[in-house]
Amino acid sequence: MEPRSGCPINAAVEVLGDAWSMLVLRDVMFGDRRYFRELLKGSEEGIASNILSNRLQRLVAAGLLTRVEAGRGRRAEYSLTEAGIATLPVMVALGNWGLDHRDGTRELRVRAELLRDGGPDLVERFMDELRAAHLGIPLPNPDAPTASAQLQEAYERAIGRSDPSR
Repeated sequence: MEPRSGCPINAAVEVLGDAWSMLVLRDVMFGDRRYFRELLKGSEEGIASNILSNRLQRLVAAGLLTRVEAGRGRRAEYSLTEAGIATLPVMVALGNWGLDHRDGTRELRVRAELLRDGGPDLVERFMDELRAAHLGIPLPNPDAPTASAQLQEAYERAIGRSDPSR
């Protein structure tokens, strides 16, 4: 798809400016939802199946996700591309803005707070994890605590569960 202008902000907005597209990327990134049904059922915002299907197609066409067919009768799996992973700092910036200017529930704000407070190091570690999970690139420091575990622990504490395996 050819952008309306040569402006890089316009080009980004044409791909990322749709709320549903951003929420699908969020759910793939932070929820590790890789299949259509997981994305549909796990949506906090209640995305309709036709909208989800359309946004997945658009994100694949834009090069932010890949879709791997699993064969007849099996589910297709979606994975982030490097371009999709590179949207994480955008997500963090949006989260920071939302923390500063919008209300929300404690359990759904806690991860954004941790990413804000953890700074660039935490964001980069999370991007490395996404590269490992979606692109098969080994973690640079596999023995280090994972950013995703930190995010999950913060969420579990916020909802009052101290044992994340429950």
